[in-house]
Amino acid sequence: MATRTLQRLRGADFLDIAQLDASQLREILDLAGEIKAGRWSGLPLRGRRLALLFQKPSLRTRVSFQVGIERLGGSALVLGEQEVGLGQREAVEDVARVLDRYVDGIVARLFAHRDLLALAGAASCPVINALTDGSHPCQVLADLLTMEEVLGRLDSATRVAFVGDGNNVARSLMEAAAIIGFQLVVVSPPEHQLAVTAMPAWVQVTADLDAVRGVDVVYTDVWTSMGQETEARARRARFREYQVNAELMARAPGAVFMHCLPAHRGEEVTAEVIDGPRSVVFDQAENRLHAQMALLAAIFGGV
Repeated sequence: MATRTLQRLRGADFLDIAQLDASQLREILDLAGEIKAGRWSGLPLRGRRLALLFQKPSLRTRVSFQVGIERLGGSALVLGEQEVGLGQREAVEDVARVLDRYVDGIVARLFAHRDLLALAGAASCPVINALTDGSHPCQVLADLLTMEEVLGRLDSATRVAFVGDGNNVARSLMEAAAIIGFQLVVVSPPEHQLAVTAMPAWVQVTADLDAVRGVDVVYTDVWTSMGQETEARARRARFREYQVNAELMARAPGAVFMHCLPAHRGEEVTAEVIDGPRSVVFDQAENRLHAQMALLAAIFGGV
């Protein structure tokens, strides 16, 4: 499945969904589907070592990347905040230059997006954004793969509502919607809305929960992310009416439910919804593996 479109990603950083064009995004999703179906095999990471640089705890991100790297023939070295002290024990740029001498790529799960940009600017090897406060592009690759699987399409007729905090996942979904053309509405309390600049008409931000009527996907995330723990009580009060529960899901009777996990059951979503027949959250979690393998294959020359 070698294409000139994906070959343009070879050796590149992957920092945000917005850096992809429609053809590249489409082909990554197609390749992820081929990998998941067992119709593609390759070892583009044979003999290569990647550093997983994680400031934040992780389950899905660490396991999916580590397993994916190994399946593609490579090996992964996990570095936590205590080992590195990024920006505190050692300057971000110095960490990048040191890792450059040891590894072939860096997968970074960081608090600050500015640190990711500094890391990528100082490293000559590819840097992949595994989460920052600014965006979560690898999660959204898995989300798009899941939507296409469960809905049978992903196009301008697809309607998605993200309910809750205007956070990094919401921002990456916006970037994806702008590229693919699916309809996205981000429903948040006024104090927590994303500022939308230069977005197309099919991407909207509102405080009106009635915007979920008739959508194909209802998506939510935690109200309080890591690093925001001191705000938890105030956030619970502001987001209370934005909980995804049976009443809200009734406004979109044909919709599936998505959540990037971990979930705070009883806060942003009820157990009835997340454990119900319309929930595809564990398909999402599985698809992190396949989407990231496709991305790694593109960056390291496997396609």
